[in-house]
Amino acid sequence: MNTNLKHWREAATLILAAGRRLGAGMLPSRTPESAAAGSPVADSCGRSHLPPSAAFDYRTLLLKRSSKSGYMPSAYVFPGGKVDSSDFSSDWLDIFESFADFPNFGLRCVRQPAGTRPPIFATDRRELGSPVPGEVALRICALRETFEESGVLLTVPKPEEGRLIKGIGDRGATDRARHCEVNGMHSGELHRWRSLVIQNPSNFARMCRELEVLPNIWALHEWSNWLTPERKDLATRFDTAFFLCCLQETPQTLQDRKEIERFQWSTPSEVLQSFQAQELFIPPPQFYELSRLCRFPSLNDLHNFASQRATKGCERWMPIFSIEDDQHISLIPGDKLYPLGTSEKTQVEGPLDDSALHRMVFSNPYTINLQITIKPKFNHLLPVLEPASSKSQL
Repeated sequence: MNTNLKHWREAATLILAAGRRLGAGMLPSRTPESAAAGSPVADSCGRSHLPPSAAFDYRTLLLKRSSKSGYMPSAYVFPGGKVDSSDFSSDWLDIFESFADFPNFGLRCVRQPAGTRPPIFATDRRELGSPVPGEVALRICALRETFEESGVLLTVPKPEEGRLIKGIGDRGATDRARHCEVNGMHSGELHRWRSLVIQNPSNFARMCRELEVLPNIWALHEWSNWLTPERKDLATRFDTAFFLCCLQETPQTLQDRKEIERFQWSTPSEVLQSFQAQELFIPPPQFYELSRLCRFPSLNDLHNFASQRATKGCERWMPIFSIEDDQHISLIPGDKLYPLGTSEKTQVEGPLDDSALHRMVFSNPYTINLQITIKPKFNHLLPVLEPASSKSQL
């Protein structure tokens, strides 16, 4: 937990993609070489429309924030929230004591150079007084917040002494840890623990210890890093790590009736179409990420891509608002007009040429026009660009 940040609070978000049947189970992580041969970006360049909802074999979880919320009231968002000091507590060292590969607890190493690594991941937490690495604590935060807000609890059984969890630790295939159906516990017990965690986040560690389970940090793949832009109407700003997790089947979902008014499982294209029809509101990062997910209507393909891409790293994006030709524009790093540097040590490379576009153009809060000509870094995806809304694309 970095209390030295002046403008932002650290947070973590989980993009949950799950198959349509009830239940829960993790997908295998290995991608056959034949399936991995094609580049998602190259393969997707000719596609410029949202896939129909029927093309998706999975849905994503969105939660409607309370209308009384001080941040993004009534918006539909992925589960997640701000980091708590308990996510960095040394108590987690005891809970993970039987696990190998300390200090990263078996997480695969990211190959991104330290000089371009987002500060939320690159910060040495030991200098801030925590023995728990950021990659671990941020995943714990995402899992804890997901449990609090939706009742979805992603854990794996704690291994017996001297033994590793099957599939973890061999050749770095850490995301093969299966999803433990803790949601199948007695409903009263589930509600009790959830209430305790909501009351005090430190009870998440206590729950894992007493139930002898581990938060399934290995199932979460590093996806992106968004910073809340500078806006006078936003008193709270967040530096948020986005993770992606794929489940074979849709888990039981509950509503907390406090921070969250309702939840829904929908395909990415369903959400985007509902947004365009002004039936619901999603913030710009959700719009961008859901548009990226539309590149993969297949859950297995999405999982394989996310698992392999996660080791490449990610960029830190802080949108910058601008007005051009009376249009409200949100500039994203890589755009020709994006500044070369921003506050809080955010370093941004300038565009390669004057034609570089990476922006969202707003006609109104429900009409976002993506204009992108750049190639994404770290082997990441471009959003699907609608023909009527794209000025140009790769």
